[in-house]
Amino acid sequence: MRTRRLDHGRRRASLCLWIVLAATCLVGDPSAQSLRGSRSSVDLQAAEAVGHDFTFAIEPAQVRQLVADGFLVPVEGSRDYRLKDVSFPFARPAVKLFIERLAGQYRRACGQQLVVTSLTRPRSRQPRNASERSVHPTGMALDLRRPTGRCRSWLEATLLSLESQSVLEATAERSPPHYHVAVFPERYLAYVDRLKTRVASDRPPSPRVYTVRRGDTLWEIARRHGTSIAMLRRNNRLSSSRIHPGQALTVPDARP
Repeated sequence: MRTRRLDHGRRRASLCLWIVLAATCLVGDPSAQSLRGSRSSVDLQAAEAVGHDFTFAIEPAQVRQLVADGFLVPVEGSRDYRLKDVSFPFARPAVKLFIERLAGQYRRACGQQLVVTSLTRPRSRQPRNASERSVHPTGMALDLRRPTGRCRSWLEATLLSLESQSVLEATAERSPPHYHVAVFPERYLAYVDRLKTRVASDRPPSPRVYTVRRGDTLWEIARRHGTSIAMLRRNNRLSSSRIHPGQALTVPDARP
């Protein structure tokens, strides 16, 4: 998703320089795949934002305009996650999808809601310790409350796994304790598509129900549906090959 940049020329030039540096220096950098954070991780996030031509909102009015234009969408919470002290509950659509998928998995693993503490933040509302190149103003980042115990272990392992797929950058921040996550929209959506394709290919074939018509024989039904008489008899617990009109038969769906 692309939009015109509303930033000042000097900042725009600076960000363009960072994307060049990222392209030449960050490929294969192991520090970009940890939760410790690094300058190269920040560079990579900024490079992604510039590569998408995302607007770095400066004032709240620009955030509202991005929402009105459909570039940012509301993030409202669900049974799997909640928002805590989020001033601007909006994000890029891919980020919302990430939150929903992660939260569902987190709730199943930990039995509690995921807590989101920040989403889109214009530069005028950034905390004092925020980086000049923070991508929160673009809507592609979020902060997550740091849980304890096994939930913390699960969340950190999951973020590291996703980071190894190059679909996001995650950093464990200390003050206050939270995880900063920058989602790379196009890469993350492609990753989700690959998962859906894999799940679909691994799904066992679904049986069909065929209603016997007058004149049908078990042999003809088996031939039309690419199966065998033995399979039809076994699936329908038939003691013989005799069938009658109106009878419902479960026919295995032969996968090509």
